[in-house]
Amino acid sequence: MAALEVSNLSASYGGERVLGPLSLSLAAGERVALVGQSGAGKSTLLSLLYDQAGSGTAFMPQDLGLVDTLSVFHNVYMGQLDRHSAIYSLINLLFPLQKPRGEVQTILDELGLGDKLREPTGELSGGQRQRTAVARALYQQGSMLLADEPVSALDGPLARRIMDALSRGYPTSVIALHDVDLALAYSDRVVGIQDGHIALDEPSSRLSTADLQPLY
Repeated sequence: MAALEVSNLSASYGGERVLGPLSLSLAAGERVALVGQSGAGKSTLLSLLYDQAGSGTAFMPQDLGLVDTLSVFHNVYMGQLDRHSAIYSLINLLFPLQKPRGEVQTILDELGLGDKLREPTGELSGGQRQRTAVARALYQQGSMLLADEPVSALDGPLARRIMDALSRGYPTSVIALHDVDLALAYSDRVVGIQDGHIALDEPSSRLSTADLQPLY
């Protein structure tokens, strides 16, 4: 069963085509890694996929979409805004309730941000901000994850810790990754984008790092 299926997707900027046309299908329970050099069209593809996906899809763009003036708790809590009434969310904005506070704290502990719950997001480092956006996606508990370079600001061991958490939280995902070793380790299938088109689409088990190098 397809979790997401798109046909003849394309995008143009300034009258110049930058993506497609291309078609892509994602099965439920499938983890796809998008690879390719910067500017190949990965971010554009993820944005178009999000436009086509259902409302339960979690989306983590490269710009993260955080509100710097709000605390880490509030940024993470936004992952479930659509599940609660405006009054309930307003109460949590002013005086975070015990249940959501505990749920968010558990996720932050898992991501190594346990001491940042009340800290303004604008005061965090780049890697901490990225993990806050990951925490928001995990808290959302959507049916599928679309993420654009979710660990680009993190080092090796920490990047794998975050990818482990995302893999547990989202069995169905499309994640753009510049690190080809992570792409192979945390996906069932690799889709390579080159000049706005799909240049490679293979199961990860059939690929090696050398197979992906021509895309860069």
